[in-house]
Amino acid sequence: MSAALARRLALASVITGCLASTALAQTPAPSCGGDLGAFLEGVKAEAVAKGIPASAADEALAGAEIDQKVLSRDRAQGVFRQTFLEFSQRTVSQARLDIGRQKLKQFAEVFDRAEREFGVAPGVITAFWAMETDFGAIQGDFNTRNALVTLSHDCRRPELFRPQLIALIEMVQHGDLNPSTNTGAWAGEIGQVQMLPEDIIAYGVDGDGDGHINVKSSAPDAILTAAKFIQSLGFKAGQPWIQEVTLPDNLPWERSGLGNEMPAGEWFKLGVTPRDGNTNFGDLPAALIMPQGRKGPTFLTYPNFGIYLEWNQSFIYTTSAAYFATRLSGAPPYLKGTPEAGLDDGGMKALQAKLEALGHNVGKIDGILGSGTRQAVQKEQARLGLPADGWPTQALLSAL
Repeated sequence: MSAALARRLALASVITGCLASTALAQTPAPSCGGDLGAFLEGVKAEAVAKGIPASAADEALAGAEIDQKVLSRDRAQGVFRQTFLEFSQRTVSQARLDIGRQKLKQFAEVFDRAEREFGVAPGVITAFWAMETDFGAIQGDFNTRNALVTLSHDCRRPELFRPQLIALIEMVQHGDLNPSTNTGAWAGEIGQVQMLPEDIIAYGVDGDGDGHINVKSSAPDAILTAAKFIQSLGFKAGQPWIQEVTLPDNLPWERSGLGNEMPAGEWFKLGVTPRDGNTNFGDLPAALIMPQGRKGPTFLTYPNFGIYLEWNQSFIYTTSAAYFATRLSGAPPYLKGTPEAGLDDGGMKALQAKLEALGHNVGKIDGILGSGTRQAVQKEQARLGLPADGWPTQALLSAL
């Protein structure tokens, strides 16, 4: 699953209780299942009701079929178990950094335009470009039309995917997509930064001036479309997103973690020290995050970090993407530190069970260090007089 879809699925789950809108929550769920021909006629009627010519719907849906491989992928989504050090060192490789810097030079004028018009730093766009598709090299080989037909027809989440199918028909109307040949990710994401059709319709920019928006084959289109999309998520020009810091031995560790912001200047007074020496953003709210505890890499996050959480809800992915962007913007490699050993899958599940028994809401007992588990760990560390850095260890498990 791409980051774009993960973001939409997260919002949809909040609304109902991969981006679901308020209007989506207020309208009945679309029809699904049954005879495929009848289903497609319903999709066509909906598209026409939205002002899309019937000819465009016919062209888009001609030859559409159910892709069983899409359903298999949807049912077998993996879980995220890597640590920050493992994931970030794999994704922020020297080869990717070298290619990213080459791309920044190759498309310097396009990146200048992106920053001038949308206020998004080049490194931010390039890091997403790298992490989503390796700069366009790996975009997925599923027929996009069939993937969206399959997921819209399937009754698991039609309210999420049917609007994307309608948007794809609109792209066909504009001449921006060939429904027979266009390929992408299994869940319908398209192009070099893996965007869903509704987002391409809403934020697409013709970067190369050919009269079309082609985020699959045109790097300028992909770069500028990504920039406009990131701006829509609330990115503020000229502000940082994440900043590596070093820590003193003693801090109010319970004040750390996402959601526990205070002015960066207050952190500086406590001895939190930016490695780049830049303390110019002391008035901005900042949260201290420690992906592997106080002995591993440590960062301050600023309001712009919120766009990463909008893009993808995975803490490890977002922190890695934000760090990647700082590297492309000139920051040195982070200090790895000497983080305490974490728990294996069995240990994490045992810890989650104990935390749940103590009254904490950790969600599903799945061995995954999600936000609920991190918060519960931090609270129990504080209760037991341990440094409350949110990193689960064998010492904590034993103490519980």
